[in-house]
Order: sequence, then C-alpha cells, then structure tokens
Amino acid sequence: MFDDFKKEMAKEFEMTDIGLMSYYLGIEVKQRDDGIFISQEAYAKKSVEEVEYEKMQPNQYPHRGDKKLLGNSDSNWARDVDDRKSTTGFVFYFGEAAFTWTSKKQSIVTLSTCEAEYVVATSTLSHAIWLRNLLKELSFI
Repeated sequence: MFDDFKKEMAKEFEMTDIGLMSYYLGIEVKQRDDGIFISQEAYAKKSVEEVEYEKMQPNQYPHRGDKKLLGNSDSNWARDVDDRKSTTGFVFYFGEAAFTWTSKKQSIVTLSTCEAEYVVATSTLSHAIWLRNLLKELSFI
C-alpha cells in the first residue's frame, strides 16, 4: 500500500526515497518492530556539554539558592470559532527564567469559562507535580 502511494506521489512530484526517517526538526526518530520512538537525546547531551554539567560539584550547580518553581496558566474559552474548543496555556519559571511552557487546543469542548479554567488548572497541576518530582530527583530543589 505504501509503495503504491510513493509511486503515485512520484508521478506528480519530483521525489527521492532516502529510506526511513531518522531525524525530523531536530528530533531523533527510531523506527523498530515494536514501535516508533522519538527522543531529543542528542540535544540533551549537547546542552549538558555546553554547561559542562559533569564537571560541576553539587555546590556549583547554577540552580542552587533561593530559586523556586513558579507557574502561570490561562485559557481562552471557545476561542476556535470552527469547533468551539478552548486553548490551554501555561508557563513555568525556575527562579526568573521561563524554562517550560505550552499553548495548545483543549481536546474537549468545554461549556463554560469555569470549565475551561478547570481543564487548564488540572493540566498545569499535573505538569507541576511532574516537574517538581523531576527537579527533586536532579537535586535542583
């Protein structure tokens, strides 16, 4: 089926088959029999190398001090005029630096601003718990 699709596309467009995808927009893609897996391992390793994290002693970590994990969230009820879905958005700060954020359409149609805010609060809290546990495991907090 896929080969037929490629042949049809090749009739319409100039194409080159370079095999299975291994990288897409900086994300590593591993295609195996048990599934397709994505990661940013190379990016993470490069980031660690740039700050020379391995050479740091625990008291030299740039995250030590009075830095706290803070988050802000918001939603806009029924913003999409086509499907009436709301948008969820949140940002988390560590100290004064924003280090993770999202803005995406909610997967459900909410019936009120209160419900849309509840959905974003639940999503934000879930992410906050995950971040707190991660930062504790890494001894950042």
